[in-house]
Amino acid sequence: MEKPVVILIFTTVIMSLECLVQSDASTHRYKSGDDVPFYGNKVGPFSNPSETYAYFDLPFCQPDNLEKKKESFGEALNGDRLTFAPYKLEFLADKDAKVICKKRLTKEEVAQFRTDVALDYYVQMYYDDLPIWAFLGKVEKDGIDDPNEYRYHIYTFYQFEIYYHKDHVIEILVRVDPSFTVDVTNDVEVDVEFLYTVVWKETNTPFEKRMDKYMGSSSLPRHLEIHWFSILNSCVTIFILMSCMGAIYLRVLRKDIYNLAQDEEFSDNQEETGWKSLHGDVFRYPKCKYLLSSALGCGTQMLAVVVVILCLGVLGVFQPYDRGVLPTALVIIYAITSAVAGFSAVSFYHQLEGSNSLRVLLLTGGIFSCPLLLTFFFLNTVAFNYGSTATLPLGTIVVILLLWVLLALPSLVLGAISGKRVRSEFQAPCHTRKCPREVPPQRWYRRVITQMAMAGLLPFAVIYIQLYYIFASVWGHRIYTIYSILFVVFILLLITTARLYCYDIHPTCRRRS
Repeated sequence: MEKPVVILIFTTVIMSLECLVQSDASTHRYKSGDDVPFYGNKVGPFSNPSETYAYFDLPFCQPDNLEKKKESFGEALNGDRLTFAPYKLEFLADKDAKVICKKRLTKEEVAQFRTDVALDYYVQMYYDDLPIWAFLGKVEKDGIDDPNEYRYHIYTFYQFEIYYHKDHVIEILVRVDPSFTVDVTNDVEVDVEFLYTVVWKETNTPFEKRMDKYMGSSSLPRHLEIHWFSILNSCVTIFILMSCMGAIYLRVLRKDIYNLAQDEEFSDNQEETGWKSLHGDVFRYPKCKYLLSSALGCGTQMLAVVVVILCLGVLGVFQPYDRGVLPTALVIIYAITSAVAGFSAVSFYHQLEGSNSLRVLLLTGGIFSCPLLLTFFFLNTVAFNYGSTATLPLGTIVVILLLWVLLALPSLVLGAISGKRVRSEFQAPCHTRKCPREVPPQRWYRRVITQMAMAGLLPFAVIYIQLYYIFASVWGHRIYTIYSILFVVFILLLITTARLYCYDIHPTCRRRS
């Protein structure tokens, strides 16, 4: 018995010591001549950042042993497929016109390059976890009116300019030499020579601030003015909404409030007409109470996910180009907050005097995740057929399913058990009639679909500017880093939604309960 315990302790100590001994790549500290990790990530058309392919899907110079970096869970979710690039950029080692390789492009490879240049393809690489981009080639259109006569060229000479501070890499820039190109307009075999130059320069920028230039694009004065304008626009929208609601409230209820203040007994005996005849049907239990409870549970979970993500963003957890940190956080937080969904759905269902908790639990677990998984499998199949890096590997899919089965579902069940134990009776602020009131036919603008669309206009007006920046960062090249402003706009959105859907109850309704 003692021998296995000793082996276990010894193994634990060895693993702990291994964690303390970190490589140069993990500490980002290098000595002169040390190899700095340089990865080719992906290529794709500049106009569609969501369409990306592996770096060596293009006929670049490939090393003899093509070595791929083992991607993390977040990198796989983000579509990163890092492969060691053929460039050798040792720390503090200048190079002048270094030849990568010489090769003869076949007709098929020439046609592939020409198609990609026409689509304005770019190349993304990482040097010491610093992202760099470069265009694949150029199209000569000057003085040519006929698109069939355009000339297509690929760049063959890249110039790397690297800035360092002490033993850290601070910044890397890549430029192309327009005088070194190869014409790929015609489908003929072409001899090509790929070269690169490396120049090292010293800078005073510390290592801790090397990512500031990527964050600064969102903090430019022009963009900050737009963000502050969106906040001002949201505040004005809320003020107008509250003013309109206050005016309507005083106009409709002023007489009733006056009569109630003068003679409460008279108000009790007064016949209920108009809007007062509806209070007995407002809090009637819905027909599909299980569906309402499940929707409430999923909505509460989404609210919790958004709040946690925004809080982490404000705290600075999500840095630009931290590969896969945000997708990983989304998956894990969604799985953990399933407990919130189970608790909210089951507790509210029992407040409505429901008896089939299992049905609500299953519906809550699948009302959002099942359509999401079906959409994911469809998009993943399409990406796989096109060979895109957006395709998730089988191992990543298995990890997601295990997280759903081993973390999300148990959290959902535990939340449901807690919600069932702490359930409380539904306390309606006024009594409900036994017989439901007959609702006359409504005009088209008072029907459910129309009211849902109209009710979303004001919340959309509050956040539409921030939505533009978010969509531009998700499906574009823009970087979104101002989570503090986004958090403020989110609070304004909650206030607007609450003012739209949470009306004050008439005092006589409270008293009749």
